[in-house]
Amino acid sequence: MKKKKPNIKTMIRQIVREEVAMAIKEVITELKQPTQSKPQKKIVEKKSFTSNSVLNDVLNETAQDGDWKTLGGGEFTSDRMNELVGKNYGDMMNTSPQQVVPSSDPMSQFVNKDYSAVLKKTKELQDRKHGR
Repeated sequence: MKKKKPNIKTMIRQIVREEVAMAIKEVITELKQPTQSKPQKKIVEKKSFTSNSVLNDVLNETAQDGDWKTLGGGEFTSDRMNELVGKNYGDMMNTSPQQVVPSSDPMSQFVNKDYSAVLKKTKELQDRKHGR
């Protein structure tokens, strides 16, 4: 018996059928999935922040976008202030009195020293230098 060679036309038809069937399945699954519509952005009048037009465009786009409000995982309110100022805000708002540094401390003496005589002498030298 003679083996029949597959006709090239029938091979192409078979391949096209398979490809069309796969494409139709993909389209059907996409149609079954609910569509996610993007919320329409409000049209906001552009404000003029600076005289630089490029910077104004960027600032207006940022203001309209609103993503900046939740950077860092949520909106920054006074409850999250410690995250911004490095844990010092809680200490500032704490009602406990500050530590008193003894006056014998050299740094305390340096900071609390009366520098008025030094400033007067500096002023005199400056005036003499500039002929006043």
